[in-house]
Amino acid sequence: MKRILLAPVLLALMVAPALAEKLPLSALSSYINGLGSVEAPFTQVNPDGTTSAGKLWLKRPHRMRFEYAPPDKTLVLAAAGSVAIFDGKSNSSAEQYPISKTPLSLILTPKVDLSRQRMVVDHGEAEGMTYVTAQDPKNPEYGQITLFFSSNPIALRQWIVTDGTGARTTVKLGALETGKTYPMNFFSIEAAQRKNNR
Repeated sequence: MKRILLAPVLLALMVAPALAEKLPLSALSSYINGLGSVEAPFTQVNPDGTTSAGKLWLKRPHRMRFEYAPPDKTLVLAAAGSVAIFDGKSNSSAEQYPISKTPLSLILTPKVDLSRQRMVVDHGEAEGMTYVTAQDPKNPEYGQITLFFSSNPIALRQWIVTDGTGARTTVKLGALETGKTYPMNFFSIEAAQRKNNR
């Protein structure tokens, strides 16, 4: 009889580690706000199903740099309120967009507050990671970003950007390196444009 009564308890103890609780929004906001600089290799799954790879650098607030590996050679910079895309196969001017009109602005803003009203539209746990889907509550037409975090310690592992047309781009991060410093022009769109025009 005791074995029968204990069975559900033992089963619950065995299953418990797999049922990781989702991390609270306050903890995730604190983690993002505490990120000074980050660099990591990444793999990107594009909307058409193709994949790309490269390395990214993040310097909060406002700045991000994506360098895509050959044969792509594309460079994407986020700085000074803009996102610039440099085509690695030409020396033409970069395509530029206001960063405020992209979901990336939600993690590059100086003060991230995921508990802000109507900012988070989904928050849960899947495959051992906490995920948060956020959008600009004033401009939901700009799209959404879903961030995935591991726990113990908290670390950003991937994100999915869904643009205003519904196209999804997934970025999966490798090992994160933090605390590094970079030259002033490393995230400069103007400096990259001058180099591209040479």
